[in-house]
Amino acid sequence: MAPMPDSPSLTHRKITGEAQALSRIFESVEWTSCPRTFNFHMHTVCSDGKLTPSALMEQVIDIGLEAFAITDHHTLEGFFQAKAWLEDWRWRHPTPLQRSIHGHQAVGRVPRLFTGIEITAVLEQLEIHILGYGFYPGHAALTPYLQNYGFGKDRPAAGQVIEAIQAAGGLAVLAHPARYRLDIATTIAQVAAAGIDGVEAYYAYANPDSWQPCTRSTTVAIDLAHQYNLFTTCGTDTHGQSLLRRL
Repeated sequence: MAPMPDSPSLTHRKITGEAQALSRIFESVEWTSCPRTFNFHMHTVCSDGKLTPSALMEQVIDIGLEAFAITDHHTLEGFFQAKAWLEDWRWRHPTPLQRSIHGHQAVGRVPRLFTGIEITAVLEQLEIHILGYGFYPGHAALTPYLQNYGFGKDRPAAGQVIEAIQAAGGLAVLAHPARYRLDIATTIAQVAAAGIDGVEAYYAYANPDSWQPCTRSTTVAIDLAHQYNLFTTCGTDTHGQSLLRRL
């Protein structure tokens, strides 16, 4: 199970109100949460995705997402553009939003956009990706990672990236834990020792036409998250034209 807000991992840290809200959302994530209720891993043209932030936001509204994050590599430009789009959309739609979500009518529900980023780091001399959520977007601790830092030879250590995200008041999560050259158990054990907050347990490694988490890898990731008292998150890791799949 995911840690409660007063768990040791958060008790002695100053986190943002957004990160507190996310910690509660992460506790509710399960097999069917993504891609139509929550999605915490997507990319725009601001890094290596194909969707503009405005096109991504149109799909967010059409799908009916409740909470989401744009996690472009080493940039927050997509987040800021999406935030401006959502503010304008709300201004142009003053009447309560009504739509059907999983057969239930939702009135006045507006999708909640959280800060997000994906940062390349090194663990045991191997490249891994760390997702950051709910942080102060202007915090100085993140500045070195907003300039394509990590794509060259001098990539930061995983512990440095985790510390930077947490210093900015956010939550650090290991992206797609079964995609690395280290086995999943070793990878999660080592990032847990480095102080990470969560793992992206629910992930569709096979990129199916109809998005669903890979049963075996997801089950292993969930079990390891329980073992190390980590949050479990979900995301499509969208790089293509649809938020309902990866490519």
